[in-house]
Amino acid sequence: MINIEIKILDPRLGDSIALPAAATPASAGMDLRALIDVPLTLHPGDSALVSSGMAIHIGDPGWCALIVPRSGLGHKHGLVMGYLVGVIDADYQGALMISCWNRGVEPYTIAVGERIAQLLLVPVAQARLIPVSQFTPSARGEGGFGSTGWH
Repeated sequence: MINIEIKILDPRLGDSIALPAAATPASAGMDLRALIDVPLTLHPGDSALVSSGMAIHIGDPGWCALIVPRSGLGHKHGLVMGYLVGVIDADYQGALMISCWNRGVEPYTIAVGERIAQLLLVPVAQARLIPVSQFTPSARGEGGFGSTGWH
């Protein structure tokens, strides 16, 4: 369990609209809600930046957060993240905005307070790049994309 600081930017969050929380003890993410003033209709191909009503500060550089689609909305209605996955660095303290993109074939209307994305916390390992003239040989060798076969 990691503690994350949250700053409420919209007074409806935590009052009439629930704060993000894991839905079950085994849930990987916390649902983010649309803190908008009126319903927002996205036509196929449209995108919009939607407020989550909050800012977070992770603080620990061993962690980051990812904003990812809710699987049901993505599969059934085509509502996914406009940038596919949002990465929130540990030192970021700004508002969490959700880039929603309707990749579906029908208009989709986001309701006020609707759960539209998930916030996942994941560990981070920073790497140091070491220039080499040759790699240590591996079983794959220099095989590129698809080089291990299709099945």
